[in-house]
Amino acid sequence: MTSILEFSGEISFENCINKIIHGDCLEVMRNLPNNCVDVIITSPPYNLLNSTGNGLKKNTKTGKWKNAAIKNGYAEYEDNMPYEEYINWQRECVAEMCRLIKDDGAIFYNNKNRVQNGLLQNRGEILTGFPLRQIITWKRSGAINFNPGYFLPTTEQIYLVCNKNFKLAKGANKNTDVWEVTQEMKNPHPAPFPEELIDKIVSSTTGKIILDPFGGSGTTAVSAKKFGRDFILIEKSFEYCKLAQSRIDGKEDWRNVGNNSRENSKQPLQERLLVLPFPDEY
Repeated sequence: MTSILEFSGEISFENCINKIIHGDCLEVMRNLPNNCVDVIITSPPYNLLNSTGNGLKKNTKTGKWKNAAIKNGYAEYEDNMPYEEYINWQRECVAEMCRLIKDDGAIFYNNKNRVQNGLLQNRGEILTGFPLRQIITWKRSGAINFNPGYFLPTTEQIYLVCNKNFKLAKGANKNTDVWEVTQEMKNPHPAPFPEELIDKIVSSTTGKIILDPFGGSGTTAVSAKKFGRDFILIEKSFEYCKLAQSRIDGKEDWRNVGNNSRENSKQPLQERLLVLPFPDEY
């Protein structure tokens, strides 16, 4: 069974392989050694609840987003930072990711442009100054944001940030830079990666150790296992750690795991999750 490790301020990289690390991604990454992973595949929260529009409001029962799970935020994260604070936070995260990848390593960083106060928030500004090689356009099947001020958005961006020696797996360069993949619809996480999308990334690389600092429901780990790679997941939420654990281990009912986790949150953590604390020497 995949172990969930409690981060307590120090970490052993060797002990993290094929594990889920429960902790804050920045704190955990800062305790990992330089040049230790081959590929990073991740998608941070989009800061959707920091909104100037009238559609996405927390706990709303009406409006354009009334059936969107993301309107309630994540399990333990509100997704509502002041814009500059969000950009600075994400730049700190990307800086750590760049430190962690090997000389031939790469980061596939997914984010989404937004319109706020009538103007575009180009999330590409997060990557300013970093070694950005390419922007892949992920074309989803549709969206739920109808606004009379602009056309219906159906795309997100995957930024390929990489060191000079990074090369794609043999034959992967035949793919175009526009990927049409339907968004995941049957996942209890409010904003999951589609497995097909991550399969496309993993199979396009040769990296052996793949890190996802925003582990969510564990899609990156599931894909890594499928292609015979090692993984490290970092996830801040107990609920999503448990969800990812069940999914990685191939449990058929993984979508139902954690449904009652908030109601049972007063139970000791060890009763709700399989948690393996770091030994004292780590």
